[in-house]
Amino acid sequence: MTTNIFQNTAIENIQKTFNEQFNNAKGFSHLKDIKNLALNNFLKAGFPSKKSEQYKYTSLEQHFAGTYKYFPFSIEGRINVDEIFKCDVPNLDTHLIILINGWFYATSKQNLLYETNQGIIYGSLLEAINKYPEKVLQYIKLQNETNILDNLNMALMQDGLFVYIPKNTKLDKPIQVINLVVANEPVQIYPRHLFISESSNLTQILFCDHSLNASPFIMNGNINVILNKEAKLEFYRIQNAHNHSVQLTNNNIEQDEESYYKGIYITLHGGTVRNNINVNLNGTKATNEMYGLWLADKNQHIDYYTEVKHRKPNCQSNQFFKSILDDEATGIFSGKILVEKNAQKTNAYQSNKNLIISPKAKVRSKPHLEIYADDVKCSHGSATGKLDDDAMFYLRSRGISQKESCQLLMFAFASDITKQISLLPLKEEIDHLVNKRLRGELSRCNRCSITCC
Repeated sequence: MTTNIFQNTAIENIQKTFNEQFNNAKGFSHLKDIKNLALNNFLKAGFPSKKSEQYKYTSLEQHFAGTYKYFPFSIEGRINVDEIFKCDVPNLDTHLIILINGWFYATSKQNLLYETNQGIIYGSLLEAINKYPEKVLQYIKLQNETNILDNLNMALMQDGLFVYIPKNTKLDKPIQVINLVVANEPVQIYPRHLFISESSNLTQILFCDHSLNASPFIMNGNINVILNKEAKLEFYRIQNAHNHSVQLTNNNIEQDEESYYKGIYITLHGGTVRNNINVNLNGTKATNEMYGLWLADKNQHIDYYTEVKHRKPNCQSNQFFKSILDDEATGIFSGKILVEKNAQKTNAYQSNKNLIISPKAKVRSKPHLEIYADDVKCSHGSATGKLDDDAMFYLRSRGISQKESCQLLMFAFASDITKQISLLPLKEEIDHLVNKRLRGELSRCNRCSITCC
C-alpha cells in the first residue's frame, strides 16, 4: 500500500514537472515529439518495482514522491569558479566547462556554443540542436524505450553539454566538466550530454559531479558517447556529493570499428547512487575497458549496473569494479556481458570485488554471461570479504597500529582501480581524496562549510 502511494505521488509529480517545462521553456521545438514519446513510455511503465530484476535492490519512486523545484530555464548571474575548487574537485590544467543545475554555463547568451579553428564544437546541447540539427538530432534518441531512467531524462531534459571532435584533430589538453548543483532548496535536474568523436587521437574527458549546497537534490543525467571508426576516448567520472543527494546516471557508449574506450568511474560520496553503463560494440576490433570504485558508509546506497553487448567479431571488453563499505551502507553490482551469434573471437572479462569493513554493511553482486557464439574467451568472477587477517598480522608485527594497518590495506585495495588513471595529476588528486575518504575526512567536502551528514 505504501509503495502505491509513493508511486502515484511520484508519477503525478513527474507529469506536473513535464507540463511546467513546456509551459515555460523555449528551444525544444526539435524535441517535442521525442519528449512526448519518452513521457508516454514512462507513464505506461511507471517506476520499476522490486519485482524488476534490474532494480531489485534499488527503489526509486520514494525519492520522486518529494517536492523538488525544477529549472525549465538557465539561471542568470555569475559564479565564483574559485569557490568551486575550494571543495574537493580536482583542479587540473584542462579546458574547463561548467554546468549549473543541468544547464551549460556561459558568460552571455552569445557564448552558448563554440567552434575552434580545427572544427571542434562544444557548448550547450540545446543550442547545438538548434544550430546543427543535421549533425546532432540523429544521435538524440532513446537508447532503449524500456529504460525508465532514460525515458524520464529525455522527457524532462533541460540542457547539457555537446562536444564534437572531427577526424584528425587533437586536443592540446583534457576537457574538464564540472557538473554542479547550486540551490538553497530541493531541486530536480535532468541534463543530457552528447560526445561525438571521429578522431584517432586520444581524447581525455574528466566529468565531476559536485554540489555547493547541502539541500537535497535528484539528478537524473544521461551521457551518450559516440565513437566512430578508430576513435579513441578516455572518460573519467568522479561523483562527490552529500548524503541528501540522489544521483541517477545513464552512460551509453556506442563504438564503431577499431574504436577504443576507457572509462573510470569513481563514487567518493553520495546518498543514493544508481549508475547504468551500457556499451554496444558495433564494429569489429573495438576495445572497451571499464573500471569502477565506490566508497560508502553510514546509510549510503551505491548501485552499479553494466551491460556490454558484443555485436561484431574480434572485439575485447574488460570490466573491473571494486567497492569498500562501512557502517550500514549497501553496495550493488550487476554486470552482464552479451555475446551475439556472429560475434566470434570475442575476448571478454568481468570482475567485481568488495571489501566489507562493518558486519552491518551489505553487498549484492551478480556478474552474468550470455553467450551465443562458440569461439570466444569469456570469464567472470565475484568476491566479497573482510580485510585479510594475515596481512593485518604482518603489518601489526611491524609496529603499525590497528587503525593505520586497516587504512593501508583499504588504500591498497582501492589502488587497483586508481592506478588505471593515466592522467598523473588526476591520479595523485584522486589518491589523495580516496585516502581522505577512507579516513573519514570526507563526510563533508574538504574546506567547505556545508554540513552534509
